[in-house]
Amino acid sequence: MLENIAIILVEPRIPENIGAAARAMNNMGITRLILVKPENCDLTRILKMATGTSIDIVEEMEVYDRLIDAIGPFHYVVGTTARIGTHRPALTNPRSLALDLVPKAQNNQVAILFGPEDKGLSNEQLRYCHTIETIPTARFASLNLAQAVIIVCYELLCASRTPSPEEASPRLADKFELEGMYEHLKKVLTKIGFIHPQNPEHWMLNIRRFLSRHPLRAREVRVIRGICRQIDWYTEHHSRNQNPSTKSTITK
Repeated sequence: MLENIAIILVEPRIPENIGAAARAMNNMGITRLILVKPENCDLTRILKMATGTSIDIVEEMEVYDRLIDAIGPFHYVVGTTARIGTHRPALTNPRSLALDLVPKAQNNQVAILFGPEDKGLSNEQLRYCHTIETIPTARFASLNLAQAVIIVCYELLCASRTPSPEEASPRLADKFELEGMYEHLKKVLTKIGFIHPQNPEHWMLNIRRFLSRHPLRAREVRVIRGICRQIDWYTEHHSRNQNPSTKSTITK
């Protein structure tokens, strides 16, 4: 199932860290590396750290300009952060995460996001994630990018080698499907006055967290969008009935 797990480096700044992350992944049996808007993708500097067979990971890595395009095909997305707070609650740690991800990765594509070295993932980037992970530290919370990658990948390797009583998770909705659903929900809930139009993302964050507690299957996403379409139809039909000017008239 490790072949269904990808490491995504969001806006990495230092080429050597990309190479070191590739080497860390290779040590632990994870081979899919994705970069999002790297600041410097100097292959010469990357390959200084990605030695041996780690070069294969670098040669096959994918590069995207937008995060949504990178995570679109994935069914489960994890964000990592050293900074926690109201808008970024730490929901899990590497060991617990690994035990949860291994069953999911049997039938689903899983992505683990790491932010830029100087500031980590933003709140906007974390809102795409099903869950948020932090690596416990004693005093200084900030880890080198490759160090963080190897800790997470090590726990995944160990969990993959441990017999799990959990059954494989069913096929989940991918992020393209989920983001389409969230946009539809935002439009409908704003329309009926459930969320404030001035700051809809603030209210949608709570809805995202609520729905992420139970990862949705593709057919469940279709059900929710069907409800949204019905609300759309009802509000438009009700509005026409309440506004006489929209009713057709018969000229005698």
